[in-house]
Amino acid sequence: MFVDELGERRYRAVFISDLHLGTRGCQAELLLDFFRHFECDALYLVGDIIDGWKMKSGWFWPQPHNDVVQKILRMARKGVNVTYIPGNHDDRVREFCGVHFGGVVVARDAIHETADGRRFLVTHGDEFDGVVQHAKWLAFLGDYAYRALLAANTLFNRARRRMGFGYWSLSAYLKTRVKNALQFIENFEAAVAEEARRRGVDGVICGHIHKAEMRDIDGVAYINDGDWVESCTALVEHPDGRLEILEWAKLRHWSAITRSRSLDALPAPKAA
Repeated sequence: MFVDELGERRYRAVFISDLHLGTRGCQAELLLDFFRHFECDALYLVGDIIDGWKMKSGWFWPQPHNDVVQKILRMARKGVNVTYIPGNHDDRVREFCGVHFGGVVVARDAIHETADGRRFLVTHGDEFDGVVQHAKWLAFLGDYAYRALLAANTLFNRARRRMGFGYWSLSAYLKTRVKNALQFIENFEAAVAEEARRRGVDGVICGHIHKAEMRDIDGVAYINDGDWVESCTALVEHPDGRLEILEWAKLRHWSAITRSRSLDALPAPKAA
């Protein structure tokens, strides 16, 4: 029998953000698959977990979205330290900072210390987005256009899967090609890193812009854990304190290819 080479992994901490549960773009099934492949001591939900903006205009809550919530609550009941840091799409949850829900603690932000002694500010990051803070109507308009792009991307990737290709994000591609998008991302990263420097920590872990990244900005470690709409990424801390960004959609694609090749290499059954 073929054994999934991804296996089950043990992490000290896992950071995920921008799930956008309640929208059609949420990759809930892939997230559940990720959950099945790891155990951890601490789980950080770094904002935009439930998309309150979208749910104001219509209800969309299929079973996999409910399964994600139930899985997180089960993890908390089993002793995982779950911290929920709300973002701009679930900003109503900020009214409950300091409150525990089924073992999940809500916090405006948090300080995480790695096994090797580094201290990181954990925050969603929308406070450093000028559009969200000062032109919310424009943020709503951008969100509508973004969801339309994701709908087109879903149809595109459905065709890619039929042809045997892996997941590919059109919106992520555009972010790396459009000058204004690049400037926005650069400004955002610099602002978040500056806040980490002001607080006297070694780095910052955030979400919000749906672009997984890990780099040094003038001596501050900037880490973005990405999202579960486009890239399907998570940040994990290994037992020794090493931090790594996992691109789960890509890992799953190559795992499937390896499995197919392994099965193809098996000898054909002998005729009776």
